[in-house]
Amino acid sequence: MRPKKEPKRRSRPSSPLKDRTAVSSGYEPRSPGPRSSRLSLPVSLLDRDLVTDDSTLLEELSVSQDLGSSSSNPNPRSFPYTVKQQCWDKAEKIKGRDPDRWRRDALGNTVFRKLVGCPGCLCHDYDHIVPYSKGGQSTLENCQVLQATVNRSKGNRTELSRAELIQKSSYCRVSGRDMDLLELSAYGNVRPPQDSGGCRIQ
Repeated sequence: MRPKKEPKRRSRPSSPLKDRTAVSSGYEPRSPGPRSSRLSLPVSLLDRDLVTDDSTLLEELSVSQDLGSSSSNPNPRSFPYTVKQQCWDKAEKIKGRDPDRWRRDALGNTVFRKLVGCPGCLCHDYDHIVPYSKGGQSTLENCQVLQATVNRSKGNRTELSRAELIQKSSYCRVSGRDMDLLELSAYGNVRPPQDSGGCRIQ
């Protein structure tokens, strides 16, 4: 019988995690000073760059001044929150539905307020009528609620006709019961429109 040879073991470089735990297992020595009586916390290799002297911390901290000044972009790429609110308000209302939750986009597609930026047929985007890349402003006049799939198909093209955009719409038939279930899941209740002529319990 032949004696078995032991397989050669390859030497592997040590893991950064092993090195880190070796360093962080003890306390870091501190120079004597007024705070030398305090225990110092273990510092890992990853944290070492973040630890600074307390006196230099405040000196290195800089706060930008005048956040609302003219130095910020006067024409941001996305619409400001207030413009989105007004843009939703100018979209067509759906009869029998709460206008704060349901609207029709510029092409007549039903959209749900809580569904923004997703690919579904009830999802919407706030679209630049004149594309931002072609000088369109992020203002109310240049904003429209548009089904998300249509907005993605449109891109920055301005030559598409309304009929072509309608063809790109993602169609889905949504019943009143479906709308109720969506409202219930998103808001926890079903709210009729405020101007509905129905009976009110007082």
